[in-house]
Amino acid sequence: MEGVKEEVEQVSLPRIGSTAPDFSANTTQGEIRLSDYKGKWVVMFSHPADFTPVCTTEFVAFQEIFSELEDLNTELIGLSVDSISSHLAWIRNIEKNFNTSIEFPVIADLDRNVSTKYGMIMPEESSTETTRAVFVIDPEQTVKSIIYYPLTTGRNMQEILRLVKALQKTEEEKVPTPANWQPGENVLVPPPKTQQEAEERSQDDSLECIDWYLCKKKAE
Repeated sequence: MEGVKEEVEQVSLPRIGSTAPDFSANTTQGEIRLSDYKGKWVVMFSHPADFTPVCTTEFVAFQEIFSELEDLNTELIGLSVDSISSHLAWIRNIEKNFNTSIEFPVIADLDRNVSTKYGMIMPEESSTETTRAVFVIDPEQTVKSIIYYPLTTGRNMQEILRLVKALQKTEEEKVPTPANWQPGENVLVPPPKTQQEAEERSQDDSLECIDWYLCKKKAE
């Protein structure tokens, strides 16, 4: 007897350089669409569950960088598969216990529409919770960075801030940034594409060159 084949829906997940999937979602601040944020940078992150220890410390820490992200023309959006009621109760609990008001919207992704589009659920780790994903999206709604953390490990907010600043510097000046780069430090020069360009670079006193392929310059 011929068996019944189970059809598994194939979802095309976003990658770095691809267009961020648009969505409409209910949040703690009302309904939002990703397309409403066009013209701004966006840091969208998912957390496994409300009223959990690691996630609570993260929400306090995300709020601590909220104003600095705003200064960088960057909006912050949270997400989990919990309900709006759960989100609101947890946010009130955070305000009471940590004297911290959460100013960014938190998506209630009960139908997993957004988390499925963005690959935020890792069935091998948990089939019921979203993992700790971070998506950085530019003003043209292109995915610029994707970071995943396990359920057990809280995120480093200063690294997320540094990442946004580095991505913006690359966008502004079309230059890469070295390891551990911080604003104000020298940026890298893209490697030369021709022998003549490599030779000219070795004679350019405005550059700090370790070798023909690795040169730094002052950021503009």
